[in-house]
Amino acid sequence: MFDLLVLGGLGVDVRVRVPALPLPAADSHAVEPIELRIGNTGAGVALAGRALGLKVRVVDTLGADPAGDLVRTALSRAGVPAVLAEGRAGTRRSVNLVDPGGRRTSLYDPRPWQGGAPFEATELAELVREARHVHLSIMDWTVPLLPAVRAALPAGVLLSTDLHDWDGANPYHRPFAEVADLILVSGVRLADRAASVAGALAPRTVVVTRAADGAELYLGDGTAVPVPPATAPGPVVDTNGAGDAFAVGLIAGRLRGQPLPEAARYAARVAAAACTHDGMEYTAGLLPTG
Repeated sequence: MFDLLVLGGLGVDVRVRVPALPLPAADSHAVEPIELRIGNTGAGVALAGRALGLKVRVVDTLGADPAGDLVRTALSRAGVPAVLAEGRAGTRRSVNLVDPGGRRTSLYDPRPWQGGAPFEATELAELVREARHVHLSIMDWTVPLLPAVRAALPAGVLLSTDLHDWDGANPYHRPFAEVADLILVSGVRLADRAASVAGALAPRTVVVTRAADGAELYLGDGTAVPVPPATAPGPVVDTNGAGDAFAVGLIAGRLRGQPLPEAARYAARVAAAACTHDGMEYTAGLLPTG
């Protein structure tokens, strides 16, 4: 039995520290050493989950390329077993531009899936039945398998997903929202439409995250609960992965029996701590476990 099954979202990040965002117009900029490391949303959730003491398993596609090898090595180092299929287009990549205050802009190369579903529905269903919580990344290969994932969920096991910067209308995100019990979404494109979008997704629980401004928790019954931001325990160096850390903090809090508002406040503390670390391979004791 695993505490958390993460479906999709593995890749590599190229982290570049830049003098400012948006980047000043120039032919070139001298920057700190550019690093290639494990990244993307599924990795962020899996690695933060391990840092919080959860038993985590990941299912995804990776390329037979050096980037894929880097991801496999990092997962092994963290003690995260993975069920992997080979992606012919290669491993997903992101370039993250990070300013001196830790804010970032991400350039995402999704390496779209080619061909039929990479896993049998029965295989994925068996993995789902062995999990206490399932978190779904919005990867293209998962779409035809969503009905099997939903049907395999044991009683009391929730399915969460992160729609990232969804605008509330893009049809790509809709199948993921419709299959989930718990939805996270950034407020960047929702602005003041967050309450109406969350209401349209009821009775699902929706968390609208607003970075340093905290979050709003919509419980699916018309109740909205503000989630205040947490103070980072040290200097903010990299906000990449903070949303993933928030998601897994919410999951971990719920798995140990916390009411959702309490779990959301704990998740804010986890996200704030994640911002004090460069990258997603968190050092022992960095993320608060209680």
